[in-house]
Amino acid sequence: MDPWLLPVFGFFIGIAAALTGVGGGIFVVPVLSLLYGYSGSNTIFATATSLATIILTSFASTVNYTIQKRVYFKLGIVLAAATAPGAYAGASLANLPLIKQWLGPIFGVFLIIVALQMVYRAVRTRTVERCGEKNKVFENTLLRNGRKIAAGLFLGFFGGLMAGLLGVGGGIIMVPVMCYALDFPIHFAIPTSMFIMIFTSISGVTNYALQGEIVWLFAIYLGIGSIIGAQVGAYTSKKLTNRNLLIVFAAMLIIASINMILKSFNII
Repeated sequence: MDPWLLPVFGFFIGIAAALTGVGGGIFVVPVLSLLYGYSGSNTIFATATSLATIILTSFASTVNYTIQKRVYFKLGIVLAAATAPGAYAGASLANLPLIKQWLGPIFGVFLIIVALQMVYRAVRTRTVERCGEKNKVFENTLLRNGRKIAAGLFLGFFGGLMAGLLGVGGGIIMVPVMCYALDFPIHFAIPTSMFIMIFTSISGVTNYALQGEIVWLFAIYLGIGSIIGAQVGAYTSKKLTNRNLLIVFAAMLIIASINMILKSFNII
């Protein structure tokens, strides 16, 4: 297929990525695997290129979310201290088929359970809220809570590990972690997740780059479209209520879980 179509794919992927904070890898990997021939033994190139694209998507999203004042930078940097090394480790394990084959389905089933829990939470939500204001007291209080920060760091490393291993972006783990373990409002969990993903994806890409497994031209083409799409997604995110945003994110988790299961068995 014509590589010049990649910016078009990137545009729509960027919308979904910025809207939900998942990074976009759940779409990039299938596009490269099914339409551009990076399947089977070449899937590693799709995974690596996906993670490279996420750098541009997450940076573009963060710029927009920063203007909206929806990123908790201090907390993001703290959590990135765990996701970044996790992503590097995941990229190192990506060439071990047995690890990917087992972890993919297990992680996929886990995400389905999380998605169903988020839908249940959305349905049970009595107060439907739109995006509020960033609360500095919330951030400072959370930073002083050692138990919650420790839980966030532990789960964040795991999220980074899966991001590096599968090229999906750490947001599929970090958004639920922030919502459930750290009590983040969904409207701020997604922007902060995109900020964290800048560090997570750079770390994983560094490892893949050293192994020569990134198709840079494709990453740039996808990134051009995703930068534009990310602006649309970030803007739309602010317009949705917390209930609708939870449901949209849950739908992305289900797509991500199916993606991981299929990828683990080299179907995509």
